[in-house]
Amino acid sequence: MLRVHFTAEDLARVTVATELDPLWETMLGVQQLGQAVHGVPALQSWRRRARGVIGQAGAAAAVRMLGTLLPARGYFPDFLTPDAAEHGLKCGLDAIRGTPPGRLRLELGQLAGGTRPQRRPPPVWVRNLACGDREEMAGLTDAIRAVHERVIAPDWTEAEARVEGDRARRARTLRDAGLHGLLGSLGPLVRWEPPVLHVDYPVDRDLRLAGRGLRLIPSYFCRRAPIALADPQLRPVLVYPVDHGAFRATRDTSGTTPQALAALLGRTRARTLAALHEAATTGELARRLRVSPASASQHVHVLVAANLARSQRVGSQVLHTLTPLGAALLSGSCPPPEP
Repeated sequence: MLRVHFTAEDLARVTVATELDPLWETMLGVQQLGQAVHGVPALQSWRRRARGVIGQAGAAAAVRMLGTLLPARGYFPDFLTPDAAEHGLKCGLDAIRGTPPGRLRLELGQLAGGTRPQRRPPPVWVRNLACGDREEMAGLTDAIRAVHERVIAPDWTEAEARVEGDRARRARTLRDAGLHGLLGSLGPLVRWEPPVLHVDYPVDRDLRLAGRGLRLIPSYFCRRAPIALADPQLRPVLVYPVDHGAFRATRDTSGTTPQALAALLGRTRARTLAALHEAATTGELARRLRVSPASASQHVHVLVAANLARSQRVGSQVLHTLTPLGAALLSGSCPPPEP
C-alpha cells in the first residue's frame, strides 16, 4: 500500500498534467510489450502492431535494451522519467543525459539489488552506464528515441484523445465535487481518506508531500495501479491509468444517436458537436477529433455561425463551448425557455 500524506498546502497545489508525458509512455509501453493485456482491446491491438513494427524496423535491440532496465513488475530507475519530459521528448532525453553519476550508480544499483536470484547479473553495458560511461548513455538515449518513434508515436493521436477525454472528466469532477471528489475519482485501486490517499501498491511505503503538492499524470499505457517515483526527494507525481472505455462512452452516448446527427449535420460536423460535450480550446478539440487545429477551427466556426457553439478568447487561446441550442441538439431534448 502506498500512502500519500497531504497537508492543506499540498491540497492547494494538486495539478493535472496538460499533455502526455513521452518518457512515461515509452517506459510503460515497453513494459506492456511483455505482458498480457486483458480487457483492453486498444492495447491488445497496439501490442500486435508494435511487435510487427519491432521486427520490420529493426527496433528489437532497442526494446531489449530498455527491457533490461524495465522489469515487468516492481522498481525501475527514476532517472528514466525526469520532470523535463513534460516539455517534450528532446527535453526529457537531455535531462536523462545530464543525470549525475552518483544518481546513476544509486538507482542502477537499486535495480540490480532488486533482481531475483535466478536472474542473470546486469549486463556489462548497465555496469558501464552506472559508472557514467558517456557512450553507453548515448546508446541508451538513442534506444529510447527509437522505441518512442517506432513503437509509441504511431498511436500517439489515439493516446492523446484518450488522455484528453480523461482530463475532461477530471475537470467536470473537480467542478462538481471539488478537490476531494477529484482525488477520490482516480480508480478502484485508489481510496481517498483525508488527508491520506491510499493506493494499492506492490510495496508498503509512505510518501509525505510536505507542501510540495502532487502532480497527477494521466497515462495511456499505465495499467492496474497508479505509479509514483521511488525517490521521495523528487518532485511528487502520481501516474494513473486512464479509463480506456470512458472516452468512447462520452463521445457516443447522447440522447440523439450519432447516426441521426451525422445524417443531419454531416459526419464531421456531428463529431465536432459531440466533441464539445466539454469546453475545449482549438488544440484540445483538434486532439479529440484527431484532425489539425486549422481543420478543427474551420468546423467549429460553422457551428458558431449556426448558433450551436460559442467561441471566446481566454488569454492567448480561444475556448469553444456548446450553446443551449447545441447542447439540446446533442442531448435530443428542448432547451429551457429564455427568461
